[in-house]
Amino acid sequence: MKFEFFLARRIAFGGHHSFSRIIIRIAAVAVAMSVAVMIISTSLITGFKKEISSKIFGFWGHIHISQTGFGNSLLDTPPLVASPALFNSIDTIGRIEYIEEIPTSNGYIDREGITRGGVDHVQVYALKAGIIQAKEDIEGIILKGIGKEFDWKFLSSYLRDGDIIEFPDTLASEDILISQQTADRLKLELGQSLIVHFIQQGEQLRRQFKVKGIYKTGLEEYDRQFALVDIRQIQQLLGWNDSQVSGLEIFVDDYKDASALANYIYFNVLPSDLYAEATRFKLPEIFEWLDLQDINEVVILVLMVIVAIINMITALMILILERTNMIGTLKALGSANWSVQKMFLFHAGYIIVLGLFWGNLMGLGICWLQDTFEFISLSEENYYLATAPIAFNFWGIFLINLGTLIVTLIFLLIPTFLVLSISPVKAIRFK
Repeated sequence: MKFEFFLARRIAFGGHHSFSRIIIRIAAVAVAMSVAVMIISTSLITGFKKEISSKIFGFWGHIHISQTGFGNSLLDTPPLVASPALFNSIDTIGRIEYIEEIPTSNGYIDREGITRGGVDHVQVYALKAGIIQAKEDIEGIILKGIGKEFDWKFLSSYLRDGDIIEFPDTLASEDILISQQTADRLKLELGQSLIVHFIQQGEQLRRQFKVKGIYKTGLEEYDRQFALVDIRQIQQLLGWNDSQVSGLEIFVDDYKDASALANYIYFNVLPSDLYAEATRFKLPEIFEWLDLQDINEVVILVLMVIVAIINMITALMILILERTNMIGTLKALGSANWSVQKMFLFHAGYIIVLGLFWGNLMGLGICWLQDTFEFISLSEENYYLATAPIAFNFWGIFLINLGTLIVTLIFLLIPTFLVLSISPVKAIRFK
């Protein structure tokens, strides 16, 4: 065992009634609080982004395919032909190699990569705006037509009442899924009938539907505007045949591959009259808002590290001043300055590790309690979530611990330079 490490252990575990013991506890508590706040902040922000993204992707898919030149509007789209050949060519896409442009200070460089997965599912959709009439109440609505291949995994988990739409083999289903928000405003209940009015080519049309289910995703903007019906109802209203749809929604195995797969589908699979675009670029407002959370996370992490550094520097300076007599004795016995500095760095490292242990225990414990009991609630209208979400990113938590330890120790080199100014003769006389 090295001499410096031996002395650091004796100082750290000895002197239980000395003033330095109180300083060690205060410094360890400061580090623990900083680490706990960093872990909680990272877990909350990661969970928030994950939950909101999964809701958006669950409702719209990861990639949209529509007519070229269609733009960002979701209504009044020219139809595309969803042929079996087009479906098969997209649905069978697996992992692909791609080239990504990475911005640098000198411009852009190309980086080769390979996707984590491929296409998981493809489904059709069609949209038509109308006005719901229920008794004396009316409200604007956008009907989203879906087919038999619709993946119900996402929406089923948010179904508050009723069941999913049934698709007869012959006639179009009259079932409709409305949001809880729409049901509350129009005072609609399960099994109740409603009428939706449409304008098509200057002619007023109407269709009657029966409420088959009521859902609530928490995405207030979409819950307020959309209801789900059999796609054949929309096709009949628009005068389309069974193969004509507004577009295709593509779900991928890993959402991080969406942009790469969208580019591959557009350039290598689709005919020239069709366009593929990742959903995050089609609905940029929400994803730009989510990206802003990364700035908040960085600010919190930096502030907490600064708090830990300031507390540790203060504590180490007090420890050095309290051990002035011992430092003078060690230097008189022939110890080099760097040897004494290392002793105090080892001592500081013990305090930091102690703080990291309790900080992780507190941070992970609070996150587990929130994830299990959901005692912190949110305004769903503003945040799209009813409770604060938690997502454990253990790799990120490991980097928080490692970064805090390394950065703090680097800054703690500054107070150890006090050792250089201590004279052995004066220090031994110091009382």
